[in-house]
Amino acid sequence: MHGSLALKPLKWHTFMVSEHYFSQNPLVKSQAREIQTQLGNRSVTVTTDTGVFSSAGVDRGTAVLLQHTPDPQAGNILDMGCGWGAIALDTALKNPAATVWALDINERALELTSQNAKQLQLPNIKTVTAEQIPEGVKFSEIRSNPPIRIGKKHLHALLLTWLPRLASGGTAYLVVAKSLGAPSLQRWLADTFTDFTTELHVKSKGFYVLAVTRNKPPLCQ
Repeated sequence: MHGSLALKPLKWHTFMVSEHYFSQNPLVKSQAREIQTQLGNRSVTVTTDTGVFSSAGVDRGTAVLLQHTPDPQAGNILDMGCGWGAIALDTALKNPAATVWALDINERALELTSQNAKQLQLPNIKTVTAEQIPEGVKFSEIRSNPPIRIGKKHLHALLLTWLPRLASGGTAYLVVAKSLGAPSLQRWLADTFTDFTTELHVKSKGFYVLAVTRNKPPLCQ
């Protein structure tokens, strides 16, 4: 089922909600500000703004994800729904040899991520919309705090679009609040992606980090 969507990136604007962080062009007045936070095992200064997810700083779910995922390897890594760039920046800081694709529909979010990447001298971050990711690119990892509030139907479509882009043996790390349906999402992932292995990687502070790994094909006898 998921294979039919793998080569057709999802158009996030089909479920755009006015004045929300997954709007393409937030209408709320920009109020950019600098904050200090911990990313990539160091203290950094980044710029956030209104109209993007968690503009006050690193949210609790993302903090759990960053704390409990292994250090990134070299290769293509997707931050699905980058916001102002917390996950992408952390990943790029931890491994400059990784190519980090920071994906969002929100143009303000992409501008902030690009600005923060330049400020932190991280040329290995590419800020992109879905249409700007070449079809042939496969990801060794996906690291994401997915936009749960877009609704189950659209969240499933988003995952059906990008999880099939994992390379063989690649893993998607997804952080979801238990109160927002993490257990049911884990079951749906296991039932839907039958050629993947879905596991509860860690449970912490009311959040699940789910690990969805594309199984390697069996070796030829």
